[in-house]
Amino acid sequence: MEARTVQLVLHYDGGHFAGWQRQRTERTVQGVLEETLGRLCATPTSVTGAGRTDAGVHARGQAAGVRVDPKWTPHALRRALNATLPSDVWVAAAHEMRPEYHARYSALSRRYTYVVGTDEEAASPFRRPHELVERHPLDRSLLDAAARTIVGEHCFRGFAVQGTAPESNDHRCIVRDARWRDRPGGLAFEIEANRFLHHMVRFLVGTMLEIARGRRPVGAMSALLGAPDNREVSPPAPAHALFLDRVEYPAALYLDVA
Repeated sequence: MEARTVQLVLHYDGGHFAGWQRQRTERTVQGVLEETLGRLCATPTSVTGAGRTDAGVHARGQAAGVRVDPKWTPHALRRALNATLPSDVWVAAAHEMRPEYHARYSALSRRYTYVVGTDEEAASPFRRPHELVERHPLDRSLLDAAARTIVGEHCFRGFAVQGTAPESNDHRCIVRDARWRDRPGGLAFEIEANRFLHHMVRFLVGTMLEIARGRRPVGAMSALLGAPDNREVSPPAPAHALFLDRVEYPAALYLDVA
């Protein structure tokens, strides 16, 4: 019988993972999932993620694709995984998908949130692992102006790790939404785009925070969007405050959603 294609929607705390992608000597999310699935399915089982989150980055909406024996319904697979996976990974949902579904290439968009703590309690051990503790005053109007600059289609070569894509690639991304919002205890930056380059969100946040601290002009955002490389970008914001929130796919790929 043909294998069943299942999408897993994952939550994980990235603090004790060396990122998403499988590595021979490091603990990774993909590695833990494949090891667990291999035991449950009694055969090596590969997992494809929608995005390769870096070491320390968290997820509350990572999508992963897996092919399993038809005896595994999405409900049964989710229940078995959650009974077996370590406590820092949880399957929030499982959906049956059409065979042509690919977790990475079928995605229409991805959405990330970066969390900044601006109050005194941001330094609490219960918040520090998942927020950037910001001790400098931030000009909110400058943050908002900087975020507006990146909406639309742009070349983000100036906001990416060199070599993140072949030189022949235009490094262009379509940003559908980018905004700062108030949250209890601080701020959050939310961004949705059709694709993201390596460290792109962290470079964007790092540069916007430098602008809001008064250390760079707001025009630096536009200048970097036209830059041929990343030599002028600010240091990337730390990974531990970044969350992959959602991956969107065409509705026609879902077999179990009316």
